[in-house]
Amino acid sequence: MTTLVQLALPIMGTALIQMAYNLVDMVWIGKLGSGAVAAVGTAGMFMWLSTGFTVLSRMGGQVHTAQKLGADQVVEAGKYAQNAIQLGTLLSVAYTVVMLVGCRSLIGFFHLNDPAVVESAVQYLMIVSLGILASFLNQMFTALITTTGNSKTPFYFMTIGLVFNIVFDPLLIFGLGPIPAMKAAGAAWATTLAQWLVSILFLMYIRQDDHLFCHVHLFGRMSKQHCLEIVQLGLPSALQSCLFPLISMVIARQVASFGDAAVAVQKVGSQIESVAWMISDGFSVAINSFIAQNYGAKNLQRAGKGYRAAMIAMTVWGIFCTLLLIFCGGWLFQLFISEPDVIPMGVSYLTILGFSQMFMCWEGVNNGAYCGFGRTLPPSVVGITLTAARIPAALILSATSLGLDGIWWSISLSSVCKGTLLTLLFWRFLHHKLKEEPASLTIE
Repeated sequence: MTTLVQLALPIMGTALIQMAYNLVDMVWIGKLGSGAVAAVGTAGMFMWLSTGFTVLSRMGGQVHTAQKLGADQVVEAGKYAQNAIQLGTLLSVAYTVVMLVGCRSLIGFFHLNDPAVVESAVQYLMIVSLGILASFLNQMFTALITTTGNSKTPFYFMTIGLVFNIVFDPLLIFGLGPIPAMKAAGAAWATTLAQWLVSILFLMYIRQDDHLFCHVHLFGRMSKQHCLEIVQLGLPSALQSCLFPLISMVIARQVASFGDAAVAVQKVGSQIESVAWMISDGFSVAINSFIAQNYGAKNLQRAGKGYRAAMIAMTVWGIFCTLLLIFCGGWLFQLFISEPDVIPMGVSYLTILGFSQMFMCWEGVNNGAYCGFGRTLPPSVVGITLTAARIPAALILSATSLGLDGIWWSISLSSVCKGTLLTLLFWRFLHHKLKEEPASLTIE
């Protein structure tokens, strides 16, 4: 559908820009060697974990706001948006304090082998922790502005942040003139400053908005009722988003037993692989807002057509990413790490994960579609259960002749199962909606 595509394209562009932040870091940090990549990748796990806490308010706030806008209840939509921002801000500040105080103990969990890598990871984590609040605000404002049908403004602001990051990354990593070479810490500062620049742009925008944010009072009193409704809706997604990186940390510890180079392979490989899931995540946000608005307006037929269009688009994209990783994996990996003994490990990772790309895209679309209907529990249960299954699967498969590749297969196979099961469950959910309101929704 034209409306969905117009809404989704800027969101996907924003997702690509967010991915580009990480890729730019990896390109430059990769020139420092696999040790630096391992340090950044280890610290990055905790930044990934931070998104789980922000999802609690972002998901609930986005869905409630979109549904109220669809029902033409703008003032009430503003109240949900306000409380979501306030709640998420409190959680972000609390998480920042924990990271700053406990960064050394947290990095110690991974049992990295090289003391220099450990020190670099600690330093990187301390610096990027200063940008956690900015990262949340950017995600929150992007989601809320998108609910108003404007997905272009977040794209423009994120582009400005990316350009800033591209310019300052090499400058701060390698130094120039009076600017000292800060190595991995330089990449952390470039990313943190870029995130805050984007936050400032968003704050300037919302002060002038006369649609939604004119009803949002950031320093107003929080509503217990609105916060409770936001938490109830966002909690399943937040648990999933928190448990996913925690499970990945356990797996990363298993990977570390194969050496620091294996940790670097996982970090670089996951960034390359993010070409698929970041776009899928962007489309998930779009279909979430699209369905929530139409569900609030009781236009279920349009919501169903939007879902079908999203599935077709993401199936095509997933197949393209599969072919890209399987047949161009070696070339892509060498853009980040050129050490001869590490490249074969990277190619193996991308080939194995390549088989799951389409199913990972399916997971993203169905997750967003479920949440648009206010049903956050089913995708969370599926996601948590099958992602947790990676831990025993990785232990079993890595103990065979597959070795390190067994860990990669545990990740890939779980993605195949999640995407397949969520698709089947959501189609069943849609058919039940069809029976409830046969005049409103058609699935053909």
